[in-house]
Amino acid sequence: MDLTDILRRPEGKTLEFKRDLSSPQGFVRTVAAFANTAGGTVVIGVSDRTRDLRGVTNALDLEERTANLITDSIQPRLLPDIEAISFRDRQLLAVRVYPSASRPHFVRKAGLRSGTYVRVGSTNRQADAQLIAEMQRFAIGETFDEWPMPAHDSEAVDFRAASEFFAPVRRLTRRNLETLRLLTRHQGRLVPTVGGMLLFGRDRLEHFPDAWIQAGRFAGRDKAAILDHVRLDMHPIAAIEAAVAFVEKHSTRGAVIGRVRRRDRWSLPPQAVREAIVNAVVHADYSQTGAPIRVSIFDDRLEVENPGLLPFGLTLEDLPLGVSRVRNRVVGRVFQELGLVEQWGSGAQRMISACHDNGLAPPVWEEVGFRLRVTLRTGSLRSPTIDPKDRTILDLLKAGEGRGTREIAEAIGLSTRSTRTRLARLVERGLVREVGTGPNDPRRKYLIALDG
Repeated sequence: MDLTDILRRPEGKTLEFKRDLSSPQGFVRTVAAFANTAGGTVVIGVSDRTRDLRGVTNALDLEERTANLITDSIQPRLLPDIEAISFRDRQLLAVRVYPSASRPHFVRKAGLRSGTYVRVGSTNRQADAQLIAEMQRFAIGETFDEWPMPAHDSEAVDFRAASEFFAPVRRLTRRNLETLRLLTRHQGRLVPTVGGMLLFGRDRLEHFPDAWIQAGRFAGRDKAAILDHVRLDMHPIAAIEAAVAFVEKHSTRGAVIGRVRRRDRWSLPPQAVREAIVNAVVHADYSQTGAPIRVSIFDDRLEVENPGLLPFGLTLEDLPLGVSRVRNRVVGRVFQELGLVEQWGSGAQRMISACHDNGLAPPVWEEVGFRLRVTLRTGSLRSPTIDPKDRTILDLLKAGEGRGTREIAEAIGLSTRSTRTRLARLVERGLVREVGTGPNDPRRKYLIALDG
């Protein structure tokens, strides 16, 4: 364990300092919260406020006392690593807690309902009934949107609506509703799943009244004055398109006048906006009640937040690395088939790339209460960048009557999927234009934009 590195870091989701164990209940809550969330380390013998190295006396005795305290105070049983460490003539005790497969862990004296905690930032928060239920589902490998809704029959899922959304991709059959887990067998009957009701339910808002998107444009940098707002309570796939359109409506800052045509310059990259909204819908915790997904536009930023903390075992630092876990398998599977998401974990990286390419600060993720928020800043840090492969594409397109994706991929040495992503970014930035009947047109061509 690198204590030098640990002591440089602030307290947060996976780190806490304790001067001593004079208040054991706070320590016990932290250990349980770490086990329930993403793991973490408690260092005993360091002041949590001043970061002074006070050390501990009788480290071996304290190690035994700590182990007994955890065993006696937390259910189900936890077995963290406890290590006495010599550091700068002091003895410290490090308690390393791992994310547990036996969630939820709770403080024995308080019981499951009142003694279950999760880690949010540098604080321990008491979990509510919905969060406890999510931990229990996670422990047995289930997701909320896979659960059957036995009070309804298969007609509760609107097959016509589902077919219309799938039409650009493939023809949907009623059998596909089971394959996609929009319907499931329950006690010999075909019934909707939570995911099927959320996505295509005829009375979806009756059962999930908070499954909608609230979008607003505010004056200035806070929510004191609202300029425009809209409630998007249509099917989630349509709501995503409407939310993206709302952001675009309020994020056009000006125009670049080229030799041939006028081109809008967006204050926020459309690809990053779309990824933020899609991720919020896919990863929302729909078992929570009280607030919808929110899209908030300010003079200097866009905030997109959804109910639900990060899936258990993940930290905010994992997101830029492409680490991801699916909270809603049914919603995720449908979105992947429709091309709204590509591979799991790539959404955050695409957002980062889009912001970088447009000279903007990278997205910032944070957990606020029991919600996850991503913030995209609008102020440019530098001029938009064009890397060598993008430059090769632009040079290739300067000559000829247009090039196909496969031809461009061979020229830059990337797969067709990676090339298609690059081309989409160049189109978004107004440097390239595409000619075709639609995204699935195999004869689609790309040309240099004369005004780019």
